[in-house]
Amino acid sequence: MTKQQSEKVLSSLDRLLPELEPLYKDIHAHPELSMQEVRTAKLAADHLRAAGYDVTAEVGKTGVVGLLRNGEGPTLMLRADMDALPVKEATGLPYASSATATDREGKTVSVMHACGHDMHVTWLIGAATLFARNRDAWHGTLMPVFQPAEETGEGAQAMIDDALFSRFPKPDAILGQHVMVGPSGLLSSRPGVITSAGDSLQIRMFGRGAHGSMPQASIDPVVMAAATVLRLQTIVSREIAATDSAVVTVGSLQAGTKENVIPDEAIIKLNVRTFDEAVRSRVLAAIERIVNAEAQASGAPRKPEITVLDRYALVQNDAAATKRVGEAFKEYFPADRVQETQPTTASEDFGCFGSEWHAPSVFWFVGGTDPEVYSKAKAAGKVGDIPTNHNPRFAPVIQPTLKAGVEAMVVAAQAWLSA
Repeated sequence: MTKQQSEKVLSSLDRLLPELEPLYKDIHAHPELSMQEVRTAKLAADHLRAAGYDVTAEVGKTGVVGLLRNGEGPTLMLRADMDALPVKEATGLPYASSATATDREGKTVSVMHACGHDMHVTWLIGAATLFARNRDAWHGTLMPVFQPAEETGEGAQAMIDDALFSRFPKPDAILGQHVMVGPSGLLSSRPGVITSAGDSLQIRMFGRGAHGSMPQASIDPVVMAAATVLRLQTIVSREIAATDSAVVTVGSLQAGTKENVIPDEAIIKLNVRTFDEAVRSRVLAAIERIVNAEAQASGAPRKPEITVLDRYALVQNDAAATKRVGEAFKEYFPADRVQETQPTTASEDFGCFGSEWHAPSVFWFVGGTDPEVYSKAKAAGKVGDIPTNHNPRFAPVIQPTLKAGVEAMVVAAQAWLSA
């Protein structure tokens, strides 16, 4: 029954795709940084209104929430994130971004949809439009949510803090999806943890500056920071069991301006990924211990400052809801299009909605790589060479990725709405 109802909703998808493809290219060409998604939010809101949704804009600053009531039945929240990254695009696509923006530090940066949120927005607009056009195939309340600032880990919480839970009906389930490297149209999910916890930290280490020819007069923060970076690498290799998983990556080390000037301070920025709360606590404690110890060993004039840049909780799929979605996928899609995946070290703030609203949530991945390109790379043992999310050359093939994502969202939602 679910398959038949999904087919009814999707019956006009082929006629809608010629509208969705230019929309996707337009969003891709006009990316916006986190909490600056004004144009993208307006596009989403305008499409929802045109389809007949009640729309509330500026939820959590730039978030958009739509409501379409279609008789008695469950309430389903469908989520897409909207923000882009401070990355200069190198895809060479005819619709590539040349946009720039001012970041939070006042710097002018290039901006690119390097994580696929342009695809996510287009998927959700497509699914929401189809549900509105085919109301005889489902019953209940549909609540599409376009979320800001996933890339900074603050958007979901910003919407929650803006009274999301009291202003809108509590959903019976919350659904979300993400384009990733993999054969285009391949759907993969799993019950339990699907994306890692993520913690980004800035560490400011203090020394004493001096002339480069007089190191004895200094407390060199460059050496202090370098020693810290090396020692941080021992956390995973020497403090975490082989049966557990963790990643500690130093992505930025900044110090000084001139080769013959020893600076006063150095800044380290690092990122941590874990799949278990106990491991997470142990890694974060080890970072603090090592940072303070290295500063003390160097004779630093003051303790380092450790600042949290962003924090992502584990995304954990509800077992029963994931089974429900999986069964709907297997009923609708060919068997080779649906698989179970392993947890990924990528992180998401999608999980905040379900965990804080106490509603079951399901998150899954949609492959976005040209199947032929992926097959050749796999045969050559070079899948790792395919540009991943956050790479300047990340470029999901539009079809069948666009069609598959709309289908997946409709089919998953129909597991509740057609019951």
